[in-house]
Amino acid sequence: MATDTTSTPRPAGEAPGAATLELRGVHKDFTLRQGFKRSTLHAVKDVSFTLEPGKTIAVVGESGSGKSTVARMIAKLETPTTGEILLDGKPQPRGGRALDRYRSNVQMVFQDPFASLNPFHTIAHHLERPLRLHKRELSREQIDARVLELLERVRLSPAEEFARRKPHELSGGQRQRVAIARALAPGARFLIADEPVSMLDVSIRLGVLNLLADLQREENLGVLYITHDLATARHFSDEIIVMFRGDVVERGPADEVILNPQHDYTKLLLQAAPNPENLGKMRDEVRAELAGLAEGETLDAGRDRFGTRGL
Repeated sequence: MATDTTSTPRPAGEAPGAATLELRGVHKDFTLRQGFKRSTLHAVKDVSFTLEPGKTIAVVGESGSGKSTVARMIAKLETPTTGEILLDGKPQPRGGRALDRYRSNVQMVFQDPFASLNPFHTIAHHLERPLRLHKRELSREQIDARVLELLERVRLSPAEEFARRKPHELSGGQRQRVAIARALAPGARFLIADEPVSMLDVSIRLGVLNLLADLQREENLGVLYITHDLATARHFSDEIIVMFRGDVVERGPADEVILNPQHDYTKLLLQAAPNPENLGKMRDEVRAELAGLAEGETLDAGRDRFGTRGL
């Protein structure tokens, strides 16, 4: 693979890999209106953490816990009510060229790969656009070469063929790989992956997660992985942050949080996760109940005798 010679130059005095993405006491409130009444929803409350290059932090919790709101604030799709988000120790910019520089370093991969791509444009167009916005010094020939390189980096080959296709001509996993390539195009150092595999078939989720893990190592990326899947959070992250109703209730090294949870909510999440051993026992019980049906007995009669579980 060709070496990329078009990466964004680092400021003088900054050591390679010295970047950090930091949240300090971030709050996010939403105003709810019901007729003439107004109320306040505290979606995120006092969240602080630091994401470093080459590391993955998983933020887990049920729907409504505030994890996606954290992701959207980092991506500048929402503005914190209070608190700070800092890149390389500098506060999050509000606009202008400083905001463009921030967005070239911090990119987001959305949950639904089809909704995040324009169905009327080719894959090449989706990758050319961020290059034109953030790499204006590139020539037409350099942009074309860069598009093909990005497709190769996300394992879409032959790149020339995929570049000519439109989103509806790709599978869900391929579309998500395009979304990852688009996030890498500006030279991002931090990827915010908001449940990047929840909309994909189970059979292809592992491939996309392995791709993210490989890119993290190869590119020294910092990855914020938003998920409700504790199993993938453990295996693909260095640290886990557990959120409940906007609060961080537990955090620590991935193995420690999963194997030795301290907070009751974390324990409930683990109990709710599918357990192959328990599923096997349940399957054996159901088979035993079905085998116990008298010859010619209907399922309705079986339900009366055994109960509704498993039938």
